Amino acid sequence: MDAVELARIIATLLGLVAVGWALRVAGVLTSSDARPIHAVIVYAGLPALVFSSIHGAKLGPELPAIALVAWTAFAASALVAFVLSRLLRLPGRIAGGLIVFAGLGNTGYIGYPVAQALLGETGLVRAIFYDIFGTVGALLTVGVYVASRFGAQDGPPPNPLREVLTFPGVIALAAALALRSVEIPSAVSSGIDALATLVVPLIMISVGLTLRLRRLTEHKRALVCLAVVKLVFSPLIAFAAGSFLLGDVDALRLAVLQAGMPVMMLSIVFGTRFGLDTGFLASAVVATTVASVVSIPLMQVLMY
Repeated sequence: MDAVELARIIATLLGLVAVGWALRVAGVLTSSDARPIHAVIVYAGLPALVFSSIHGAKLGPELPAIALVAWTAFAASALVAFVLSRLLRLPGRIAGGLIVFAGLGNTGYIGYPVAQALLGETGLVRAIFYDIFGTVGALLTVGVYVASRFGAQDGPPPNPLREVLTFPGVIALAAALALRSVEIPSAVSSGIDALATLVVPLIMISVGLTLRLRRLTEHKRALVCLAVVKLVFSPLIAFAAGSFLLGDVDALRLAVLQAGMPVMMLSIVFGTRFGLDTGFLASAVVATTVASVVSIPLMQVLMY
């Protein structure tokens, strides 16, 4: 994939963000309308996307190592972000967002199509395993713990193990693996595919609903730190770890690609759930997504 194609994909995504923002500004929808949209994404669209991608896909022996690279990049990035949050003396709700999402990128909604375009169907399967066992796994374990410590949520913190085991995307992955030898009826698979196509447009519109443009100028230092750690430091760590753990060059390229993805869009859903600053997270999603038009091709060129 060249820079023009990547720019086209990201421009399309940002256009959907603009649709959500315009609907809110026009008074058609409000920011609170993002909540039911998030529910549709998490409980219907995302499981369908995971199931349709994994069921019947060819699985390789390098997949566990790819997940390990993902965890390494996340841990290193989160540690650096924690130090930066202390140095900047950030409020807890912003510090929590910085720590959790400096190492967790949009390895699904942008990562899947970019990996498929760059590395084919094998790249897509690897991207899904990086996403589910790396990004989602880290989000629902370490991420839950950090967010519950820094966020302003009501009630007791959730049980991380239960959050992982009951996360719809994880359930869909388990179902896809268990049913790999079973042929899914065409009517059912068509319905699953239709649900899967909802994910990207809905999540981007929901980002637009929660986005406040003035927040892009607030906490500028925190946003810059988040962008540098997420788009530069994280893929460098993935390259270093992957050079030892992955013998396949394409697998290494995939790991670097996924580690350099912009802040994950589900950060808004997660931030709402745990009382993090969703305005800051929406700004981080937009800022890093725009910057990734340059950073992703640059990292690929510099490393290969």
